[in-house]
Amino acid sequence: MSADAVTTAHDLVVSGWAVSSPYGLGRDGFTAGLREGRRAVAALDSEQWPVPYEEAGLIPGFDIKAVLGRKGTRSMDRVTAIAATTVGMLLEEYGAGLAADPESTGLVLGTSGSVQSIMDFTRDALTGKAPYLVDPARFPNTVMNCPTGQSAIRHTLKGPNVTVSGGAATGLLALNYASRLLRGGHATALLAGAAEEFSVQRARLEQVADHGGSAAEPLGEGAALFLLESGAAARDSGRTVLATVLGCRFRAFRDTGRASAVLKSCVDEVLAAAGATPDDIAIVAPGTPPGVFGKEEAAALDGLAAPRLAVRPLIGDATAAGAAFQLAAVLAESAARPELVDRLALVTAVDRDGTVGAALLRLG
Repeated sequence: MSADAVTTAHDLVVSGWAVSSPYGLGRDGFTAGLREGRRAVAALDSEQWPVPYEEAGLIPGFDIKAVLGRKGTRSMDRVTAIAATTVGMLLEEYGAGLAADPESTGLVLGTSGSVQSIMDFTRDALTGKAPYLVDPARFPNTVMNCPTGQSAIRHTLKGPNVTVSGGAATGLLALNYASRLLRGGHATALLAGAAEEFSVQRARLEQVADHGGSAAEPLGEGAALFLLESGAAARDSGRTVLATVLGCRFRAFRDTGRASAVLKSCVDEVLAAAGATPDDIAIVAPGTPPGVFGKEEAAALDGLAAPRLAVRPLIGDATAAGAAFQLAAVLAESAARPELVDRLALVTAVDRDGTVGAALLRLG
């Protein structure tokens, strides 16, 4: 495979990234934790978190007002705060030149919204003296695109503003959507990624969900966001090309036993489109769901000799943010290993509701 040929055909790059994770706020803790293989899941305070879990992967000491200040945060929920914090970190480090043309800089955020906000608001409407005697300032939190909209307003991003949701594949779906927007000329730069919160109501719902016959694993939270633009724009702005997006593929399956076959089709298709072979892949970041879905994913990737990056076992099930964390792990590993430059990385996801996805990137 010719690297130059792929660059010409696919000149969409990742030129920056930021992460809020159970390792803390910022890339350094995330990178160090993954490289050490340190588990970031910890015991929960049962009084603060009355949930059917004994442990979870929480962002350590995350307090909305302490991180973002008091202005504009009175009614802000946790997932919106996590998203806004991560967007701010990304722009603070990599945003040179983007503020000059805010109409051409947008945000594509993958999220399931806040089930806590939705259920709290509904409860207040049903149990209050009258259905309309609710706090109107909290109504926007019940809409799935609240984290995306509030993050854009807070950080003056006036370009495309998009929310996508797709379970474990959400981060890859956001990456693909942003890629289409950029290649269609709808923006010159986009922040793309995903965010998830830990909450009492999310924990209770997840605890009774079908996990493919396995015991429910600890939940995680956080966000990972990536700056996408053309390679020329990145170089003109003095930003380093961290990875080139070669493509994404998605499929659906009806029967659990078909997940491996359809995921393998995604992998084969994205490799063929890039003119690459399985031997060109230097690293794989699988979703590693528990139970039967994990076995299906492993079966689809069985023919790949590249080493795996295990993220989910270390930070918990971050659901909507899971695949974004996998991509962040690939970039963290690439930064620590110069020999991965110009090699390919594969990120995969299998969602228990019937979606699989694969993204292929060239590192460096």
